[in-house]
Amino acid sequence: MEDSHGLVEEINGRRASTPTYCVTGANGYIGSWLVKVLLERGYMVHATVRDPDKMRPQFSAKLLHLISLWGGGERLRLFKADLQEEGSFDEAVEGCDGVFHVAASMEFTAAENENIENYVQLKIIDPAIKGTLNILKSCTKSKSVKKVVFTSSISTLTAKDSIGKWRKVTDETCQNSVSHVWKTKASGWVYVLSKILSEEAAFQYANDNDIDLISVITTTVAGPFLTSSVPSSVQVLLSPITGDAKFFSILSAVNTRMGSIALVHIEDICDAHIFLMEHTKATLGRYICCANSCLLSQLAKFLAKEYPCSNLQSFAEEENGSIPSEISSKKLSELGFKYKHDIKQIIRDAVCCAVDYGFLQSIKK
Repeated sequence: MEDSHGLVEEINGRRASTPTYCVTGANGYIGSWLVKVLLERGYMVHATVRDPDKMRPQFSAKLLHLISLWGGGERLRLFKADLQEEGSFDEAVEGCDGVFHVAASMEFTAAENENIENYVQLKIIDPAIKGTLNILKSCTKSKSVKKVVFTSSISTLTAKDSIGKWRKVTDETCQNSVSHVWKTKASGWVYVLSKILSEEAAFQYANDNDIDLISVITTTVAGPFLTSSVPSSVQVLLSPITGDAKFFSILSAVNTRMGSIALVHIEDICDAHIFLMEHTKATLGRYICCANSCLLSQLAKFLAKEYPCSNLQSFAEEENGSIPSEISSKKLSELGFKYKHDIKQIIRDAVCCAVDYGFLQSIKK
Protein backbone atom coordinates (compact mmCIF):
# COMPACT_ATOMS: atom_id res chain seq x y z
CA MET A 1 0.00 0.00 0.00
CA GLU A 2 0.98 3.66 -0.30
CA ASP A 3 1.03 6.35 2.35
CA SER A 4 -0.16 9.96 1.85
CA HIS A 5 3.05 10.86 0.04
CA GLY A 6 3.00 7.90 -2.30
CA LEU A 7 5.84 6.04 -0.55
CA VAL A 8 5.74 2.26 -0.62
CA GLU A 9 5.26 0.48 2.68
CA GLU A 10 6.28 -3.04 3.67
CA ILE A 11 3.78 -5.69 2.53
CA ASN A 12 3.83 -9.33 3.76
CA GLY A 13 7.38 -8.91 4.98
CA ARG A 14 8.60 -7.65 1.59
CA ARG A 15 9.32 -4.05 0.71
CA ALA A 16 8.96 -2.85 -2.84
CA SER A 17 11.68 -0.51 -3.99
CA THR A 18 11.13 3.19 -3.41
CA PRO A 19 10.41 5.00 -6.71
CA THR A 20 13.43 6.59 -8.34
CA TYR A 21 13.09 9.72 -10.45
CA CYS A 22 15.56 11.56 -12.65
CA VAL A 23 15.49 15.36 -12.73
CA THR A 24 17.31 17.13 -15.56
CA GLY A 25 18.46 20.70 -15.03
CA ALA A 26 18.64 20.13 -11.28
CA ASN A 27 20.55 23.38 -10.73
CA GLY A 28 17.76 25.52 -12.24
CA TYR A 29 14.82 27.15 -10.46
CA ILE A 30 12.16 24.47 -10.93
CA GLY A 31 14.66 21.63 -11.09
CA SER A 32 16.35 22.50 -7.78
CA TRP A 33 13.04 22.84 -5.96
CA LEU A 34 11.71 19.63 -7.51
CA VAL A 35 14.77 17.72 -6.24
CA LYS A 36 14.14 19.17 -2.77
CA VAL A 37 10.47 18.12 -2.74
CA LEU A 38 11.19 14.61 -4.04
CA LEU A 39 13.87 14.05 -1.39
CA GLU A 40 11.60 15.38 1.36
CA ARG A 41 9.01 12.80 0.32
CA GLY A 42 11.54 10.01 0.57
CA TYR A 43 12.13 9.25 -3.09
CA MET A 44 15.41 8.25 -4.70
CA VAL A 45 16.60 11.04 -7.00
CA HIS A 46 19.03 11.09 -9.91
CA ALA A 47 19.85 14.78 -10.42
CA THR A 48 21.64 15.84 -13.60
CA VAL A 49 23.71 18.95 -14.08
CA ARG A 50 25.80 19.96 -17.05
CA ASP A 51 29.11 20.13 -15.19
CA PRO A 52 29.08 19.10 -11.51
CA ASP A 53 32.88 19.09 -11.26
CA LYS A 54 33.62 22.36 -12.98
CA MET A 55 35.94 23.33 -10.15
CA ARG A 56 37.83 20.04 -9.86
CA PRO A 57 38.27 18.22 -7.59
CA GLN A 58 35.40 19.90 -5.73
CA PHE A 59 31.88 20.60 -6.86
CA SER A 60 31.24 24.17 -7.99
CA ALA A 61 30.23 26.59 -5.24
CA LYS A 62 26.74 26.95 -6.74
CA LEU A 63 26.17 23.21 -6.72
CA LEU A 64 27.57 22.80 -3.21
CA HIS A 65 25.07 25.43 -2.11
CA LEU A 66 22.21 23.34 -3.50
CA ILE A 67 23.54 20.05 -2.13
CA SER A 68 23.62 21.56 1.36
CA LEU A 69 19.96 22.60 0.99
CA TRP A 70 18.78 19.33 -0.56
CA GLY A 71 20.13 16.86 1.96
CA GLY A 72 18.86 13.44 0.96
CA GLY A 73 22.03 11.54 1.81
CA GLU A 74 22.36 8.30 -0.13
CA ARG A 75 18.99 8.82 -1.80
CA LEU A 76 20.52 11.55 -3.98
CA ARG A 77 22.87 10.77 -6.86
CA LEU A 78 24.41 13.45 -9.07
CA PHE A 79 25.20 12.89 -12.74
CA LYS A 80 27.10 14.97 -15.24
CA ALA A 81 25.09 15.12 -18.46
CA ASP A 82 25.08 17.43 -21.49
CA LEU A 83 21.91 17.84 -23.55
CA GLN A 84 23.97 18.12 -26.72
CA GLU A 85 25.71 14.76 -26.24
CA GLU A 86 23.67 11.77 -27.33
CA GLY A 87 23.85 9.03 -24.72
CA SER A 88 24.93 11.51 -22.05
CA PHE A 89 21.80 10.75 -19.98
CA ASP A 90 21.86 6.95 -20.38
CA GLU A 91 23.40 6.34 -16.96
CA ALA A 92 21.28 8.95 -15.20
CA VAL A 93 17.92 7.54 -16.36
CA GLU A 94 18.87 3.88 -15.96
CA GLY A 95 16.90 2.34 -13.11
CA CYS A 96 14.53 5.31 -12.87
CA ASP A 97 10.75 4.89 -12.82
CA GLY A 98 10.22 8.29 -14.40
CA VAL A 99 12.08 11.29 -15.77
CA PHE A 100 11.33 14.97 -15.19
CA HIS A 101 12.84 16.86 -18.12
CA VAL A 102 13.14 20.36 -16.68
CA ALA A 103 16.43 21.52 -18.25
CA ALA A 104 16.03 24.20 -20.90
CA SER A 105 17.86 27.10 -22.49
CA MET A 106 16.88 30.46 -21.00
CA GLU A 107 17.84 32.49 -24.07
CA PHE A 108 15.14 35.13 -24.54
CA THR A 109 16.56 37.25 -27.34
CA ALA A 110 19.27 37.26 -29.97
CA ALA A 111 21.37 40.19 -31.17
CA GLU A 112 19.93 41.73 -34.31
CA ASN A 113 21.92 40.94 -37.45
CA GLU A 114 21.24 40.21 -41.10
CA ASN A 115 21.21 36.44 -40.48
CA ILE A 116 19.22 36.42 -37.25
CA GLU A 117 16.77 33.71 -38.42
CA ASN A 118 19.60 31.36 -39.33
CA TYR A 119 21.47 32.18 -36.13
CA VAL A 120 18.46 31.46 -33.91
CA GLN A 121 17.64 28.26 -35.78
CA LEU A 122 21.18 26.87 -35.66
CA LYS A 123 22.33 28.14 -32.26
CA ILE A 124 19.18 27.96 -30.13
CA ILE A 125 16.25 26.08 -31.66
CA ASP A 126 18.14 23.12 -33.14
CA PRO A 127 20.13 22.55 -29.91
CA ALA A 128 16.90 22.74 -27.85
CA ILE A 129 15.25 20.10 -30.04
CA LYS A 130 18.37 17.94 -30.07
CA GLY A 131 18.65 18.10 -26.29
CA THR A 132 15.04 17.05 -25.79
CA LEU A 133 15.37 14.14 -28.22
CA ASN A 134 18.62 13.02 -26.58
CA ILE A 135 16.79 12.74 -23.26
CA LEU A 136 13.96 10.73 -24.83
CA LYS A 137 16.39 8.45 -26.65
CA SER A 138 18.02 7.63 -23.31
CA CYS A 139 14.57 6.87 -21.89
CA THR A 140 13.87 4.56 -24.83
CA LYS A 141 17.04 2.60 -24.10
CA SER A 142 16.11 2.21 -20.44
CA LYS A 143 13.74 -0.61 -19.56
CA SER A 144 12.68 0.99 -16.30
CA VAL A 145 11.32 4.43 -17.33
CA LYS A 146 7.51 4.38 -17.37
CA LYS A 147 6.72 8.06 -17.90
CA VAL A 148 8.40 11.33 -18.87
CA VAL A 149 7.15 14.70 -17.61
CA PHE A 150 8.32 17.59 -19.78
CA THR A 151 8.39 21.16 -18.46
CA SER A 152 6.81 23.40 -21.06
CA SER A 153 5.69 27.04 -20.87
CA ILE A 154 2.65 29.25 -21.31
CA SER A 155 4.70 30.90 -24.04
CA THR A 156 3.49 28.03 -26.24
CA LEU A 157 -0.09 29.35 -25.92
CA THR A 158 -2.03 32.44 -26.99
CA ALA A 159 -5.35 33.80 -25.74
CA LYS A 160 -6.11 35.36 -29.14
CA ASP A 161 -7.84 33.52 -31.96
CA SER A 162 -6.76 33.55 -35.62
CA ILE A 163 -8.31 36.98 -36.22
CA GLY A 164 -6.85 38.54 -33.08
CA LYS A 165 -9.93 38.43 -30.83
CA TRP A 166 -9.76 37.32 -27.20
CA ARG A 167 -10.96 33.81 -26.52
CA LYS A 168 -13.36 33.34 -23.62
CA VAL A 169 -11.26 30.43 -22.40
CA THR A 170 -7.63 29.58 -23.15
CA ASP A 171 -6.83 25.90 -22.75
CA GLU A 172 -4.18 23.43 -23.88
CA THR A 173 -5.43 23.49 -27.48
CA CYS A 174 -4.72 27.21 -27.98
CA GLN A 175 -1.30 26.77 -29.58
CA ASN A 176 0.82 29.82 -30.33
CA SER A 177 1.64 29.91 -34.05
CA VAL A 178 5.29 29.39 -34.99
CA SER A 179 4.86 31.59 -38.06
CA HIS A 180 3.36 34.36 -35.91
CA VAL A 181 6.27 34.21 -33.48
CA TRP A 182 8.80 34.41 -36.32
CA LYS A 183 6.89 37.31 -37.87
CA THR A 184 6.32 39.48 -34.78
CA LYS A 185 9.50 38.68 -32.81
CA ALA A 186 7.89 40.00 -29.63
CA SER A 187 10.04 40.20 -26.51
CA GLY A 188 11.19 36.74 -25.46
CA TRP A 189 10.45 35.31 -28.91
CA VAL A 190 13.59 33.15 -29.02
CA TYR A 191 12.58 31.32 -25.85
CA VAL A 192 9.01 30.96 -27.17
CA LEU A 193 10.18 29.31 -30.38
CA SER A 194 12.55 26.92 -28.63
CA LYS A 195 9.77 25.80 -26.29
CA ILE A 196 7.13 25.34 -28.99
CA LEU A 197 9.37 23.42 -31.37
CA SER A 198 11.11 21.26 -28.76
CA GLU A 199 7.72 20.30 -27.31
CA GLU A 200 6.41 19.41 -30.78
CA ALA A 201 9.49 17.28 -31.43
CA ALA A 202 9.07 15.57 -28.05
CA PHE A 203 5.47 14.56 -28.74
CA GLN A 204 6.33 13.34 -32.23
CA TYR A 205 9.11 11.15 -30.82
CA ALA A 206 6.90 9.95 -27.97
CA ASN A 207 4.17 8.94 -30.40
CA ASP A 208 6.62 7.14 -32.67
CA ASN A 209 8.34 5.30 -29.80
CA ASP A 210 5.43 4.55 -27.47
CA ILE A 211 6.59 6.84 -24.64
CA ASP A 212 4.06 8.12 -22.09
CA LEU A 213 4.87 11.85 -22.25
CA ILE A 214 3.20 14.56 -20.16
CA SER A 215 3.82 18.25 -20.85
CA VAL A 216 3.31 20.66 -17.95
CA ILE A 217 2.52 24.11 -19.31
CA THR A 218 3.91 26.38 -16.61
CA THR A 219 2.61 29.89 -16.15
CA THR A 220 4.91 32.51 -14.57
CA VAL A 221 6.57 30.62 -11.71
CA ALA A 222 7.50 32.56 -8.58
CA GLY A 223 7.86 32.30 -4.83
CA PRO A 224 10.97 31.36 -2.84
CA PHE A 225 14.04 29.98 -4.60
CA LEU A 226 17.06 27.84 -3.74
CA THR A 227 19.39 28.93 -6.52
CA SER A 228 22.30 31.25 -5.80
CA SER A 229 21.00 33.73 -8.39
CA VAL A 230 17.51 35.17 -8.81
CA PRO A 231 15.52 33.04 -11.31
CA SER A 232 14.46 34.71 -14.55
CA SER A 233 10.75 34.15 -13.90
CA VAL A 234 11.02 35.87 -10.51
CA GLN A 235 12.85 38.79 -12.14
CA VAL A 236 10.05 39.00 -14.73
CA LEU A 237 7.43 39.14 -11.98
CA LEU A 238 9.34 41.78 -10.00
CA SER A 239 10.27 43.92 -13.03
CA PRO A 240 7.60 46.60 -12.28
CA ILE A 241 9.56 47.16 -9.04
CA THR A 242 13.11 46.88 -10.37
CA GLY A 243 12.42 48.68 -13.64
CA ASP A 244 14.55 46.13 -15.51
CA ALA A 245 13.66 46.85 -19.16
CA LYS A 246 14.61 43.39 -20.42
CA PHE A 247 12.39 41.49 -18.01
CA PHE A 248 9.57 44.03 -18.03
CA SER A 249 9.36 43.76 -21.82
CA ILE A 250 8.83 40.00 -21.39
CA LEU A 251 6.11 40.63 -18.80
CA SER A 252 4.42 43.09 -21.16
CA ALA A 253 4.65 40.64 -24.07
CA VAL A 254 2.96 37.95 -21.96
CA ASN A 255 0.22 40.38 -21.00
CA THR A 256 -0.29 41.36 -24.65
CA ARG A 257 -0.52 37.75 -25.80
CA MET A 258 -2.59 36.38 -22.91
CA GLY A 259 -4.57 39.43 -21.77
CA SER A 260 -3.40 38.90 -18.19
CA ILE A 261 -0.52 37.57 -16.13
CA ALA A 262 -0.98 33.96 -15.04
CA LEU A 263 0.95 32.82 -11.97
CA VAL A 264 1.80 29.66 -10.09
CA HIS A 265 3.79 29.12 -6.88
CA ILE A 266 7.02 27.13 -7.15
CA GLU A 267 5.69 24.59 -4.62
CA ASP A 268 2.50 24.09 -6.62
CA ILE A 269 4.32 23.66 -9.94
CA CYS A 270 6.56 20.99 -8.40
CA ASP A 271 3.57 19.27 -6.79
CA ALA A 272 1.86 19.30 -10.21
CA HIS A 273 4.87 17.66 -11.86
CA ILE A 274 4.86 14.85 -9.28
CA PHE A 275 1.06 14.55 -9.35
CA LEU A 276 1.06 14.07 -13.14
CA MET A 277 3.97 11.65 -12.96
CA GLU A 278 2.14 9.41 -10.51
CA HIS A 279 -1.51 9.75 -11.57
CA THR A 280 -2.53 6.70 -13.58
CA LYS A 281 -5.12 8.66 -15.58
CA ALA A 282 -2.62 11.35 -16.58
CA THR A 283 -1.55 10.09 -19.97
CA LEU A 284 0.07 11.50 -23.12
CA GLY A 285 -0.87 15.17 -23.39
CA ARG A 286 -0.54 18.75 -22.18
CA TYR A 287 -1.68 20.23 -18.87
CA ILE A 288 -1.82 23.94 -17.99
CA CYS A 289 -0.72 24.72 -14.44
CA CYS A 290 -2.18 28.09 -13.44
CA ALA A 291 -3.23 29.01 -9.92
CA ASN A 292 -4.64 32.45 -10.80
CA SER A 293 -4.28 35.25 -13.31
CA CYS A 294 -4.69 39.01 -13.04
CA LEU A 295 -4.46 42.14 -15.15
CA LEU A 296 -1.08 43.85 -15.27
CA SER A 297 -2.57 46.83 -13.43
CA GLN A 298 -3.81 44.49 -10.68
CA LEU A 299 -0.40 42.83 -10.47
CA ALA A 300 1.18 46.24 -9.89
CA LYS A 301 -1.24 46.84 -7.00
CA PHE A 302 -0.39 43.47 -5.43
CA LEU A 303 3.31 44.28 -5.74
CA ALA A 304 2.80 47.75 -4.24
CA LYS A 305 1.09 46.23 -1.21
CA GLU A 306 3.95 43.81 -0.57
CA TYR A 307 6.75 46.17 -1.53
CA PRO A 308 5.77 49.84 -1.32
CA CYS A 309 8.31 51.99 -3.13
CA SER A 310 8.38 55.19 -5.13
CA ASN A 311 9.75 53.71 -8.35
CA LEU A 312 7.07 51.03 -8.75
CA GLN A 313 5.58 51.41 -12.21
CA SER A 314 1.84 52.04 -12.36
CA PHE A 315 -0.50 51.04 -15.15
CA ALA A 316 -3.83 52.25 -16.38
CA GLU A 317 -6.61 49.69 -16.35
CA GLU A 318 -6.37 47.63 -19.53
CA GLU A 319 -9.18 48.18 -22.00
CA ASN A 320 -9.57 44.94 -23.93
CA GLY A 321 -13.19 45.60 -24.78
CA SER A 322 -14.15 42.46 -22.87
CA ILE A 323 -13.19 40.35 -19.87
CA PRO A 324 -9.72 38.82 -20.40
CA SER A 325 -9.59 35.21 -21.47
CA GLU A 326 -9.76 32.67 -18.66
CA ILE A 327 -6.50 30.71 -18.56
CA SER A 328 -7.95 27.34 -17.74
CA SER A 329 -6.28 24.73 -15.55
CA LYS A 330 -9.47 22.65 -15.68
CA LYS A 331 -7.82 19.60 -17.27
CA LEU A 332 -5.37 19.32 -14.35
CA SER A 333 -7.94 20.18 -11.69
CA GLU A 334 -10.39 17.56 -12.96
CA LEU A 335 -7.80 14.89 -12.16
CA GLY A 336 -7.95 16.05 -8.54
CA PHE A 337 -5.01 18.45 -8.31
CA LYS A 338 -5.47 21.32 -5.85
CA TYR A 339 -3.45 24.54 -5.60
CA LYS A 340 -2.19 25.62 -2.17
CA HIS A 341 -1.09 29.18 -2.94
CA ASP A 342 -2.95 32.20 -4.33
CA ILE A 343 -1.56 35.29 -6.07
CA LYS A 344 -0.97 37.20 -2.84
CA GLN A 345 1.09 34.35 -1.37
CA ILE A 346 3.06 33.91 -4.59
CA ILE A 347 4.02 37.59 -4.65
CA ARG A 348 4.66 37.74 -0.90
CA ASP A 349 7.03 34.77 -0.99
CA ALA A 350 8.84 36.08 -4.08
CA VAL A 351 9.36 39.51 -2.54
CA CYS A 352 10.49 38.09 0.81
CA CYS A 353 13.05 35.79 -0.80
CA ALA A 354 14.30 38.59 -3.08
CA VAL A 355 14.77 40.84 -0.03
CA ASP A 356 16.58 38.10 1.90
CA TYR A 357 18.82 37.50 -1.11
CA GLY A 358 19.60 41.23 -1.38
CA PHE A 359 18.00 41.59 -4.81
CA LEU A 360 15.47 43.99 -3.29
CA GLN A 361 16.26 46.32 -0.43
CA SER A 362 14.60 45.67 2.89
CA ILE A 363 11.67 47.96 3.56
CA LYS A 364 10.22 48.71 7.00
CA LYS A 365 6.47 48.61 6.88
